[in-house]
Amino acid sequence: MAATGPRSLGVRWRDRVVASDPGLLRLAAGLRTVGAIALTLVVLSLSGGDVSHLVAGAISAMVATFAIREKQLGPQAVTLALGLPVALASVTLAALLSSRTVVGDLFFVALIFCAVYSRRFGDRGTALGLIGFQVYFMALFVGVTPDGLPGFWATIGVAFACSATARFALVPQTPAGILGRLRTAFRARLAQLIDAQAELLDAGPEDVEKALTQVREGTARLHETAMMIQGRLEEGTRDEATARLVQRRVADAEIAAERLGLLLLTARSAERADTLTLHLPGAPVPESGRLPVREEATDVLRRDLRALSLLVRHPVRDGTGLAQVRNRLLGYRDEENLPIASPPVQDVFRGIGEAARAVLGLRLALDGPQDESDDSPETARSREELDAEDAAIGGAEEAGDAADGPTGLRRPTTRAAVQVALGSSLAILAGEMLSTQRWYWAVLTCWIVFINTASTGEILVKGYRRLLGTVLGVVAGIGLTALVGHHTWTAFAVVLLCVFAMFYTAPLSYTLMSFFVTAALGVLYTLLHTYSLSVLLLRVEETALGVACGVVAAAVVLPVRTDRRTNELLTTVLDRLADVTSAAVDQLSGGAPADLLDRARDLDQALADLRAATQPLTHPVTPLRTRRDTARYVVALLETCAYHARSLAATAELLPTHPSIAADPRLRGAGQRILHNVGAIADRVEDDHSKAEVLTGPSIASLLKPTTSTPPGYARVTDRVLRHLQRLDEAVTGLARPLGVPVQQEQP
Repeated sequence: MAATGPRSLGVRWRDRVVASDPGLLRLAAGLRTVGAIALTLVVLSLSGGDVSHLVAGAISAMVATFAIREKQLGPQAVTLALGLPVALASVTLAALLSSRTVVGDLFFVALIFCAVYSRRFGDRGTALGLIGFQVYFMALFVGVTPDGLPGFWATIGVAFACSATARFALVPQTPAGILGRLRTAFRARLAQLIDAQAELLDAGPEDVEKALTQVREGTARLHETAMMIQGRLEEGTRDEATARLVQRRVADAEIAAERLGLLLLTARSAERADTLTLHLPGAPVPESGRLPVREEATDVLRRDLRALSLLVRHPVRDGTGLAQVRNRLLGYRDEENLPIASPPVQDVFRGIGEAARAVLGLRLALDGPQDESDDSPETARSREELDAEDAAIGGAEEAGDAADGPTGLRRPTTRAAVQVALGSSLAILAGEMLSTQRWYWAVLTCWIVFINTASTGEILVKGYRRLLGTVLGVVAGIGLTALVGHHTWTAFAVVLLCVFAMFYTAPLSYTLMSFFVTAALGVLYTLLHTYSLSVLLLRVEETALGVACGVVAAAVVLPVRTDRRTNELLTTVLDRLADVTSAAVDQLSGGAPADLLDRARDLDQALADLRAATQPLTHPVTPLRTRRDTARYVVALLETCAYHARSLAATAELLPTHPSIAADPRLRGAGQRILHNVGAIADRVEDDHSKAEVLTGPSIASLLKPTTSTPPGYARVTDRVLRHLQRLDEAVTGLARPLGVPVQQEQP
């Protein structure tokens, strides 16, 4: 039927690699940076450069490579070209001011302020600021003097040229290529999630928690990849219609896979599983579902789950066997093809049918037209539905002006620039008390803890991770220097390995990244003949000092408390949840079509920002256990709300392409309580003195008042969305207790 034996094993290993690094972005970043450094070292060594120039070239090449973040090749080239004069100016000023301590320190603080402030100008401003700061730091590290400037100018020029070669020739990445690899990663992660769901079905009492954890992780990883695809659609597709088509099919597949997991969890139980179980770590499994279901149809169910995973991994063109598998799975969308089983198990078969339809749509969107000669009537019907949806996709894009953001010291970039400048001033003063030669390590740490952070809590967590990584890296650095000694090229090879590991692990663990950075620095000190155990211990002390200065500056100067930051983001999530729900319910009730998927992804992005901002509250070492559990519970409830809102949006977008499904005006009234409650919670989060209350009362279904003349399409669309509306209502009401919002019984 499909590939077997070694090929199947090879495909699974390939899928694991692809899924672990979506788009191969981490691998490409590591290879590109290492390639730039290696090429720089080769060119400089052939031209007779000494060790100090080799180290300076390696650092410059690394900075010129990782600082640039634009997605298109043209803007990348422009930023790299602008970065060269910035780097030359930075190293020149560092050399000229090296003998003037006070003036040099003042300029360094001014440079730090400008480098952070430049982030307000987007990716290019961020890159140029980063290049200016890091090259100035490099000059302090290798001890550039005015007499040696011409040689270091040439070294930096070589480094930038080698960085360009690595970026555009050795490890090229185009937006279309990245998007293609991300789509492959989405398929691989989708297949892995289905495998995890199959294991959940068979998990016994002792394994069910582990199996459920794997399903949660697989669901989160699939959603992460969907968000990464969303961020690359504009640059990676040829037109807006193609981008919207891919966006729609990815969203359909994600929703279908998450729904299938929920149906499987329910099939293990005598009661309907709560969607929250799939989003909250440690949430209890329904007690009656701790043993796998045992009935005749479950053997077919296990077979079809494996078949669905196979269908995701392999294109149908691999053989007619897979076409037959696809036809069988799509057949479950018709009631007469369902096996005889209990209602919850039959629901799983329906979920498999809908998931197979989503996989078919995904393949059509990504791979184009396919051979239809083996289609069954059910498959042909699914294709017709997908074609009708595709024809309707690509309507007018909603345009809107970006809202004016805060100004002055309230602007995040300005506030961060002031904070890091004052923190760096403290780090310079305190760092020079520890060492007049290595004080810049404290400044570097203070600078780094402010990058990509927005609250005092985030800075504290990042500082803790950097300090931990530095301590462990010092231990590793001692061992590495003992191994490589003064063998120059062996030492550079070790440094390259550490650099690759640093970039490959950076998105996964900041502690690991700091570990590899410090280990590499220990080897570089050996090459510069400045290594000693006391130097590495001083590195730890300066790092701790830099963390302390950063935290003090963040806590005292224009502080943004973690509570304030999370409340602002929580309000944004609630506003976007209301926006998606309102637009979806309006369209389901007969309103004008709206750009629902973009709104749903805006909600997902806001939720991702909130999840990141709550890390200081949910960190394992936090002593505030109750607060940690509350933060996790609130985020899990919001993820549940987002899932049901996405499902409502996806169903609403079906209406224009399915004339047989009529909008139901009754849904508008049924959704009013949900919207009221979301608004009430947002008001209370934003203003503690607000009198808004959450309303609770009869079920959503009971709010649908029957009408005298009900078109035949009403029941179908209402049945599709009623469960999502009910669960959304319950989840929103559930937010009231942990957020301290009073609940009032709704008056009839």
